[in-house]
Amino acid sequence: MRLSGPNQQHIHRIEDALDIDVMGQAGEWHIEGRQAEFGAQALRALAALACTISPTKADVEQILRTLRYKKEDKKTASQKNIILKAGRRNVQGKTPNQCAYVRQMQENTLTVAVGPAGCGKTYLAVAAAVVALTSEQVERIILTRPAVEAGEKLGFLPGDLQQKVDPYLRPLFDALTDMLGVEKMNALMEQNRIEIAPLAYMRGRTLNDAFVILDEAQNTTQSQMKMFLTRLGFSSKMVVTGDITQVDLPHASQSGLLHALHVLKGIKDIGISHLSAQDVVRHQLVESIVKAYESHT
Repeated sequence: MRLSGPNQQHIHRIEDALDIDVMGQAGEWHIEGRQAEFGAQALRALAALACTISPTKADVEQILRTLRYKKEDKKTASQKNIILKAGRRNVQGKTPNQCAYVRQMQENTLTVAVGPAGCGKTYLAVAAAVVALTSEQVERIILTRPAVEAGEKLGFLPGDLQQKVDPYLRPLFDALTDMLGVEKMNALMEQNRIEIAPLAYMRGRTLNDAFVILDEAQNTTQSQMKMFLTRLGFSSKMVVTGDITQVDLPHASQSGLLHALHVLKGIKDIGISHLSAQDVVRHQLVESIVKAYESHT
């Protein structure tokens, strides 16, 4: 029951996904179908998980996603075990593209990551920043976003500046809280070792000894992107993340992220990572929604 789920739903999901038939009981499975080998791998992974917890639907989907990438590129999938010890969390790339992205951040001073919502580009960047801070590779983390989204501008939102900025930067707060806990995150912010601010606050500064993340970069203008990139100081790293399909500027062609992808291509010490709907690690339906929208653009 624990392994197979209520009414054998975990087994049925594996059968449907791999077009196989599973017969017998745990430990004595008989599998028929062209992908019987992968079916056996899925059941072994499920059994291993069931030794410690009751697997959920999300666990089964993750097992199937991992198998999919093993089929597509066994060599790349073998690089899966890249673990970032980010505070109280051990964070790792769950797909080959995510693993490549983590490697890009480790190997380059500047990394640009583009991909749809839910593909892990922001969360993995924050994890890399937390690792750099806690291992004393940098003195501080700086997280920023352009103050434009879905037609809203900070000046038109209610409240004072702090009240305006807090909900807008909430995804970054959430990632930090998940990895560090509220108490430690607040302590680091009070020590100015974590700074979260709108992009406009970066102007005129040189960011030394810092891990700097620009999120939602598709909503920067070309001049804003240039301004941000030229803030890079000594002993610092930068990560730029965004979704080029969700530009909220009046004209998508003005996006500083789109422009940067073209301008920065091929420059040494700059890594560019492209993630896709197949890297989405939220609810299974999110991946389907992303693919549906991609097919209509």
